[in-house]
Amino acid sequence: MQPGGCAYAKDGRKRKNMPAKLDMSKKVFGKCTFPGGVHPPHRKLTEGLPVERVSLTPGHDVVIPMVQHIGAPCKPVVALKQEVKAGEVIGRADAFVSAPVHSPCNGVVKSIIPLFHPSGRKIESVVITVGEQQPEPKPWQEFPAEFDLNAISPETIAQVSDNCGLVGAGGAAFPTRVKLVANPAKPIDVVLLNGCECEPYLTSDHRLMLESPLSIITGLRLAMRAVGAAKGIIAIEDNKQDAINKMFDLVKKIDGLHIAVCKTKYPQGGEKQLIRAVTGREVPLWGLPMDVGVMVSNVGTASTLAWSCFDGRVFNERIVTVTGKGVNRPGNYMVPVGMKVEDLLAHCGGIKNNVAKILLGGPMMGATAYRLDVPVMKGTSGITVMTDDEYRLLDETACIRCSRCVDNCPVRLLPTTIAHAVKARDIQKAVDNHITACIECGCCSYVCPAQIPLVQYIRAGKIKARELKK
Repeated sequence: MQPGGCAYAKDGRKRKNMPAKLDMSKKVFGKCTFPGGVHPPHRKLTEGLPVERVSLTPGHDVVIPMVQHIGAPCKPVVALKQEVKAGEVIGRADAFVSAPVHSPCNGVVKSIIPLFHPSGRKIESVVITVGEQQPEPKPWQEFPAEFDLNAISPETIAQVSDNCGLVGAGGAAFPTRVKLVANPAKPIDVVLLNGCECEPYLTSDHRLMLESPLSIITGLRLAMRAVGAAKGIIAIEDNKQDAINKMFDLVKKIDGLHIAVCKTKYPQGGEKQLIRAVTGREVPLWGLPMDVGVMVSNVGTASTLAWSCFDGRVFNERIVTVTGKGVNRPGNYMVPVGMKVEDLLAHCGGIKNNVAKILLGGPMMGATAYRLDVPVMKGTSGITVMTDDEYRLLDETACIRCSRCVDNCPVRLLPTTIAHAVKARDIQKAVDNHITACIECGCCSYVCPAQIPLVQYIRAGKIKARELKK
């Protein structure tokens, strides 16, 4: 079956693991899942730790890259030695697919130069020296219960999300404004919030659902109003029963809102996988969620949208899970965007001597942090510090054609065929086997008994495929 194909077998029977048609008469429906995927160890070391706010140290520098989202990069709108205030716009782009960036603090612009980005590239960045006087931090847990949703128009919701620099907080960092602009040609009837947090170790979304659930519900209702959707669904994995209970207490009396309980499996939080698991709809291979009438957003993005619309807050701080056996004080932290990773780790008591690897993100999709002077970004959901007993590097051996990578691929690709094509420098064959459809979830590498770094081959092949296309 080709990726993005029909959800039914040739004989008309529904494929295994496909959910039945949504029963919207229920406030809570469960057993949502999708074909493929894996079950890595849980290792949510910080799920019971409340979010702690991190303050910037006067005299330290913060680094704000002009690229913190998918789309056109921003250009600095501040000058050298200029004084800036927390929340002030320091970078902006004119393109539709973009989002402005804001200062996380009061301070002085020290430099505007290309600096290393978490991606490994050098990106034009604004460096700000933190000033002595900082504004009082605003509370984020308790969202006001009394508000008039109808007092804000759909157009205003989209505009506020742009002004406040909102992007997807789940990691993809897609500008939120683009999703909130209604498209009459492709109407949206379901807004789906992703609260699965299927990546091992990470717990920032889980803590947000426990500590600020009303802001998430409000953000969901705002998104529904912006795109004209009648139904809103919050998808949560069944290993987060406390979050399910907390959310249900709020949605049970609100018309149009539902909870989808998803089976714990990775990558349940993948956009297309989540749509298929919860709604039974399948996004076409090169399509978007709007092609099947769905808008997907992260619970963190929804919370930020609520605070932006009703309190004018910009996206200049976020919850980051700092975890792993290699950090002395793991936890969930509200971190200013632009704070250096090394400063955040120092706040967490530093790292231990037997650290083997530091990842920006979780162990399945996180990128290796080859240097620690890079900043926390809008899309940085976690920092995983792994010790030598949590991480091991094994030698690659020959493929034994066991097909485990094929069986577990949530996109239904042929990972080993694509990887062999990349190794043989036959990029056209890799393209013909849909290399660009790979979501780089790492399931294939995780289950491969030959320890073949399939995802790394595919990532390298994607670069070559882009060059071939040019």
